[in-house]
Amino acid sequence: MDIYRINDIGELIRDNSYVGRGIVAGKTEDGKKAAAAYFIMGRSANSRNRVFTLRDGELFTEPFDTDKVEDPSLIIYAAVRSIDGKLIVTNGDQTDTIYDGIKDGFCMKHALKSREFEPDAPNFTPRISCVLDFNDGFSYDMSILKSADAEGTACNRYLFSYEPIDGLGHFIHTYVCDGDPIPTFQGEPERVRIPSDIDEFTETLWNALDADNKISLYVRYIDLATGKTDDRLINKNQ
Repeated sequence: MDIYRINDIGELIRDNSYVGRGIVAGKTEDGKKAAAAYFIMGRSANSRNRVFTLRDGELFTEPFDTDKVEDPSLIIYAAVRSIDGKLIVTNGDQTDTIYDGIKDGFCMKHALKSREFEPDAPNFTPRISCVLDFNDGFSYDMSILKSADAEGTACNRYLFSYEPIDGLGHFIHTYVCDGDPIPTFQGEPERVRIPSDIDEFTETLWNALDADNKISLYVRYIDLATGKTDDRLINKNQ
């Protein structure tokens, strides 16, 4: 078994109908850019009734058809925000929790002590988060908060910290696959290839996501020398 294998993200998720929401972070093969990606999937009509909207460099989930919104509590939130040289990417309103924590001088781990997995029994969807830090170079941390048991009795908290390697990214997602209840992500974030071309990465990821359940994808590349950003956004609902 090659524990240092770098996987093609398309091969990892192709033919998997439901990996849920996913975050990817890493460094491009040419070593020039940091990369971040976030996608959402959905099985219910309420979950599928969404789009990504980019406003002033921040990403939000919004209803596609406001007349069809059933419960906005877990599906409408800021997914990507920036503060103090850090880029925050999460799958829920803990984006704001981390943002406020950093503003008060704390790290992601400390900020998330007040949060746990989502209250959507029996799935208890994990909260996944990532902070890319561009102060004093580039590094990134990932976090997952998930239920300790089938009853939601306690929350297990995992933090993964990375020193970037050219061409290597890490991929964390909420679910292993579809199911009832849906099995939550297990183990360390998966090692995936980050190509130098943002369009190649965007197309590979979007095309591999299940056609019925994918909703939206956002990808950002950040030039490490200039700070210039390049964005790609795809919404299934148009």
